[in-house]
This record gives sequence, C-alpha cells and structure tokens, in this order.
Amino acid sequence: MRLLLCFFLTLLSPVFASEKPNIILINIDDLGYADIGPFGGKVPTPHLDRMAKEGMKLTSHYAAPVCSPSRAAMMTGCYPKRVLPIPGVLFPAAAVGLNPDEVTVAEVMKASGYATTCIGKWHLGDQPEFLPTAQGFDSYYGIPYSNDMGLAAEGSKSNPGDPIRQTKGKAKAGKNEEAKAETGLGGAAQPPLPLIDGGNVVERVKAAQQHTFTRRYTERTVTYIREHREGPFFIYLPHNAVHFPHYPHQDFMGKSGISLQKDWALEVDWSVGQILDTLRELKLDSNTMVVFTSDNGGPTNQGADNTPLRGAKGSTLEGGMRVCTIAWWPGKIAAGGSTAAITSHMDWLPTFAAFGKGKVPDDRKIDGMDLSPLFLGKADGFKPREFFYYYSGFNLQAVRSGPWKLHLGKGDLYNLESDMGEASDVAKQQPDQVAKLRAQAEMMKADLGDKTKDFPGVRPLGRVVNPQPLIGHDGKVRAGFDGVVKILP
Repeated sequence: MRLLLCFFLTLLSPVFASEKPNIILINIDDLGYADIGPFGGKVPTPHLDRMAKEGMKLTSHYAAPVCSPSRAAMMTGCYPKRVLPIPGVLFPAAAVGLNPDEVTVAEVMKASGYATTCIGKWHLGDQPEFLPTAQGFDSYYGIPYSNDMGLAAEGSKSNPGDPIRQTKGKAKAGKNEEAKAETGLGGAAQPPLPLIDGGNVVERVKAAQQHTFTRRYTERTVTYIREHREGPFFIYLPHNAVHFPHYPHQDFMGKSGISLQKDWALEVDWSVGQILDTLRELKLDSNTMVVFTSDNGGPTNQGADNTPLRGAKGSTLEGGMRVCTIAWWPGKIAAGGSTAAITSHMDWLPTFAAFGKGKVPDDRKIDGMDLSPLFLGKADGFKPREFFYYYSGFNLQAVRSGPWKLHLGKGDLYNLESDMGEASDVAKQQPDQVAKLRAQAEMMKADLGDKTKDFPGVRPLGRVVNPQPLIGHDGKVRAGFDGVVKILP
C-alpha cells in the first residue's frame, strides 16, 4: 500500500509543484533609481519597460545604504543591524559573516520543496561557513564580494581603458593585519578576486573575465530554468553589474553613448530579456514571480542617476536607500500597476514564503511583512507598514511614517509624498509629526539601539578563527576550501 501511495504521489508531483510559483529575485549592484526606463532612465531598456507594463512598480521600496547590510535584509527578512551588525560592508577574508544560525529565504524555500540556487555576488561572508551553500542554496556560482575587491593590477580598481589605480598599504595575506578589523582586508592587502563554482574556487578573475560576468550569470540562470522547469525553483541572481569598476561585455561598450555605467545598464536589460523570454518560451511565465531591484541607491559620483531623489549610495537620504523595483507575475500581479506603499528588502522572505507555502521562522523576530495581498490586489488583506527606520551601520539616522520622514540628526522633516527630493524642511510647520517620529525612534532604540551593536535585539554575527583569503597573493587556493590545493595563474 505504501508503495502504491508513493507511486501515486510521484505521478501527481508536477500538479503539486504547479501550486507553488517559481521565484526569481534579480538584484542589481549600485543601480540608480532612474537608471532604467520605467523609473525615468535616459537609456533604452525595452525589456524592463515591458516587465513594468506587465507587472507592478514599487516606488517606495527600500534597501540599505550599502551592499552587505542590504543583502542581509534580503536574505533574513530583518533590519540589517539585527542580523549583520557591522559598521559598513564585508571585505575579503573577514572573520565575520551572516550567522549560519540565521534562517535565510533560501532555507525557507528549500524546506517547502524548492530547488535553490545563487548565481552572482554574495557579499555576506567569504569563508566557507558563510557562503550560499551553507545558507540554504543547493548550488552557487559567482564571486563572494564586490568586483572592486581584488588586485589593482588585475583590473579591480579602475574602469577598462583607465590608468591602473594604485592602492595604499602593504599587502598582507592570511590574517587581518592590514585592515585591523574583523570585517576583512582592505587596500593593497586584498587578494586576487575569486570565482566560485559550487565548493571550488575555479578562476582568478582579471579584467577579461569581468567583462563576461553578466553574460555568464545570465546563461547559468537560463540553463537552470530549463533544467528545473518542472519546478518549483528559487533563483537568487545578484549581478556584479553595475558596480564600479564598470565592465559591460564588449558587445555593449559604447552602446549607450553616455558612459560605461549606462552601457552596463543596457546589458542588464538584455539579461532580463533573456530570462523573461525563456520563461515565456517554456510557458512558465504564468507560474513564475520575478522581482527586479537594486541593493542600494546609485553612487552618483560613478555615473548613477537617482533623479528625483536627493543623495546617493552610502547615505540615508532617499537617493541612498530607495531603489527601483518591479514585481512581475503575469495573470497574478495586475499589469501596469504601481504602489507607493512603504516596502523593503526585508519583505521578500515573508512574501516568498506566503507564495511558496513556506514557514516563516517563529522563534525569532522578523521585521519584514508579507506583501502577497498587495501583489494579488487584495486590499482588505494588506496592512501598510506604519514605520520604517533608516539605519546606516550601527546608527539610526531617520524614521518614516506615511509621507513623513524625520532626519534625527538635524531634525529636518520632509513630506515625501509631495517632496520626494527632500528639498523643503517643514519641521517648524509640523511639530506634532516631529514629536511623534522622535518618540518612535526612541522606541526603536530600545530594540536595536543607536551608535553601537550592544542592544537586546541585535543577534550575534557568525565568526571564524583565522580567516584566510580564498586565493592568496601567491595564487594558491586556500587549503581545505575544496579539499584540493592548486595554484591559479
């Protein structure tokens, strides 16, 4: 009887799988709010334009000011300070990373029967204990941190064609002597940039390889979709693009007529087109949710465009944290929609769990909210976020409720509904709103605090003893990473 039951369930497995949508989360690095057509971009992005017309734009969607914290929020459903309490970002050979005890969105989806893969930039710790395959992903292909965290002589510190930018500091490998910090190696101490495939370091990334990453990541994603078409699958695709140094494929260099950064945005649009076209070809589009977003606001000093927002990457002004975001699921998410509801990267874990019939952890605090009623047009089931807190590292710098945003330092207040660019301070005209938001900030400080990580709501970092670069300056892959000692040229 048990064998017959198993056989019957096997026959029905595609039916059960179809009840759970495939999910693809595309995360672009350092993309400005107005770097793509649907948000006012100057370069043609026809595939993203179509994605927005067939889906929903999220116009008040928030990341974090910089890379690692933003990705921590995306993976865990929590404010970055709660799960990755570091002052900035992680660097090569960091002693700390996202704690393996945290429950990631990949682990939630995997427990619900999803195949899971991460293709691209990780940036939540480069030691084996912190990498995607230790955090719920069945497979991983990509680089473990930013594409500028390699050797200057190998193209990691300057755009193609520019003079090699010299880095300061004596190069040391193996320990954090140069950085003198648990978050890793900086400057000339940074080792060669590694490419990881599964459990192996397979490539020493130089300028020539940087040009190919967007294309290689896209091809990997398309192959994965074809191989897992029976579903359900969860693909996390965090591109290196469009982070400095700017390395679009040669087919896209000069194509925008503006800059390498904009050339790379064109290639990102091409990549999205390849993925959506594959879903349409395989008739998976009606059962696949695709999210397109950025990990933080764009760095305007490197060519990003955050119009009409003020500020840039690294700040808690809107231009540093509000990111262009599109959700697409034909037949489920109404075409041509737009929402100004306050949403964030913390919301992906509970939202994907709801769609995939997964279980949100109930043994710890989760700050994100389930957006599925919003996406499905069920207004009665969606309760908007009442407050959002703008953290930069350990520091609470601003708080928002509805249209009102208060910067805690200077005490300036803005109505973001009528003043997205934070140009007109109305604090003197709105003392009640100032008092309300300051009181709310004090309540948050009791949980996650301000200016330090020593607060009750902050959970411990993952930590290793004697972290090692994945590739040493001598070209040797760290012993024990994949069980093989080899030298990469």
